[in-house]
Amino acid sequence: MKKYDYLLLRFGEVTLKGRNRARFEKAAVEHVRALMRPYPDAKIRREFGRIYVDPGSENVETLIPILQNVFGMTSLSPVRAVQPELDEIIRAAGELIEAMNLDRETTFKTNVRRVWKDFPHPSQESNPLVATPLLKRFSLLKVDVRNPELELRVEIRDKAAYVYGEVIPGVGGFPLGTNGKALLLLSGGIDSPVAGWSALRRGLELECIHFHSYPFTSEKAKEKVIDLAQALAEYAGKVRLHIVPFTEVQTSFTQMGQDNLMITLMRRAMLRIATKVAEREKALALVTGESLGQVASQTLPSMNVIERATELPILRPLVMTDKDEIIRLSRKIGTYETSILPYEDCCTLFVPKSPTTNPNLRIVNKIEAVTPNLERLIEEAAAGTETIELLAGGSRLRREQADAEAAIKQDWF
Repeated sequence: MKKYDYLLLRFGEVTLKGRNRARFEKAAVEHVRALMRPYPDAKIRREFGRIYVDPGSENVETLIPILQNVFGMTSLSPVRAVQPELDEIIRAAGELIEAMNLDRETTFKTNVRRVWKDFPHPSQESNPLVATPLLKRFSLLKVDVRNPELELRVEIRDKAAYVYGEVIPGVGGFPLGTNGKALLLLSGGIDSPVAGWSALRRGLELECIHFHSYPFTSEKAKEKVIDLAQALAEYAGKVRLHIVPFTEVQTSFTQMGQDNLMITLMRRAMLRIATKVAEREKALALVTGESLGQVASQTLPSMNVIERATELPILRPLVMTDKDEIIRLSRKIGTYETSILPYEDCCTLFVPKSPTTNPNLRIVNKIEAVTPNLERLIEEAAAGTETIELLAGGSRLRREQADAEAAIKQDWF
């Protein structure tokens, strides 16, 4: 007999209120489906403010850390499902406590919530009706209604009663994609994957863009960024990564004799290319991993000059976050060890000894105006982008494959 039948996912009233409820719940279900793609036996059912996941042949314990990443979810619980009858509820509660193998005195309380009003006993009346047989059966249980070590919870609904004793915190935020789509500038460093995760948590659907300067940057550097995008896909269910050939754009600036402005010029070109890709993919904003004052391009004067290269809003989730906190988050989401691999990306190439921290927009505009073929190079870089779709569980699809699969899915549904 299985210890648990389902995983119960709860969503906060803040994210599911008013007219947005149906849209937000649908987005949450789609996110769960994407994360469950590697587990085809799992089945998903939605109720008001709840999602139930039947693990099928999988162990519930295997799915818990995966489903903890469902954005907008406040908590989840492994639950037993029984007929909404008092005897069945008491039996299931006893089996759960028996499985805990209590070896010391443990304080507990019952918390019964009667959602189905045809159940003959109100919530408050049900609490002692469930607790009394358990106290008689398990001598190590002692009642403490204020601060119990074990809170046995029961939700009574019309089709089933759900019995559980564990509430696991969720990641919170907003359901994935409910706040629109943005394009993340993904480097090989620590910051941008954390910014991407933070953006996903606030309800943004993300695609990623990376600037690759082959042969100055290696194939290992490219694979490193693909691995970082894959880490984000494990949270989002899927992520598209656009890899831009940036070599000619980058080397064009080295011929201008303005080394101290190299980073400013390079990042403005990145924004211009990213804007073209974002518009093509119908993304409404750009996301970066910038943190105020961290490097020369992230001073306030530098960010001011750089961001004028695009009319799209630039979202900076980490702008006021200390580096230690960014590192802590990168460890938490599992990107830190990949980010510190010693493979250079284009942002570390041609870095001057004394990059300017206070660039002059008028001078920058003049340099860009006389840089040979800059507009053409930017257009070609955007047009030459390679796109990979990364799926939770480690699958990769080239753009053509992904589009074909999406078309097939549309035909079926």
